[in-house]
Amino acid sequence: MHDTITDTAVPEEAAAAASPEEQTDVPAAQTPEEKIGELEAQIAGLKDQYLRKAAEFENFRKRMNREKQEAIEFANQSLLLDMIPIIDDFERAIKSAESLASPSPDCISLCEGIGMIEKRLTAQLENKWGLKRYDSAGEIFDPNRHEAIMMEKSPDVSEPTVREDMLKGYTLKDRVIRSAKVKVVMPENPDTEDAGEEDRVKEE
Repeated sequence: MHDTITDTAVPEEAAAAASPEEQTDVPAAQTPEEKIGELEAQIAGLKDQYLRKAAEFENFRKRMNREKQEAIEFANQSLLLDMIPIIDDFERAIKSAESLASPSPDCISLCEGIGMIEKRLTAQLENKWGLKRYDSAGEIFDPNRHEAIMMEKSPDVSEPTVREDMLKGYTLKDRVIRSAKVKVVMPENPDTEDAGEEDRVKEE
């Protein structure tokens, strides 16, 4: 009987010794204040996610509305681009008639009639569709608005300047749809060249 009691006592002591280690793996119960703090943190995180998603959706909605409006405003862009060369032809005809040394009365009347048609057409396109012609002579050269097809140098300018419109530029709703083809005057920079030559002489 003594041996039997000893055998049953050893496992009980081992279990008693192991139980504190097993109990350390069990998390302690949270206090109400800790639970409230955890829930408040979760709510704050969810609120932040909601605000971010709401802001993203609002930006997406605005972008879609803007793209839709632009699609409406520029729906006729291709058609209007096809109209611009016709206006160019009107301008050439008017300039050709004006260059005549001694035009006949019939030629003068014809030129005036063409000019009236051209003005009416361009005014209608501008007022109804937003197609606007712009002059570039005297402006500083801007590659976003001008395309240089001729260039010359002059000491009278300090930066590239448009001397003459060869073909007018056009905007649609303030967006350039055809750059003006222009003659550009480039600065000669004689002072800079002379200063550079003097520096080279001094170095020698």
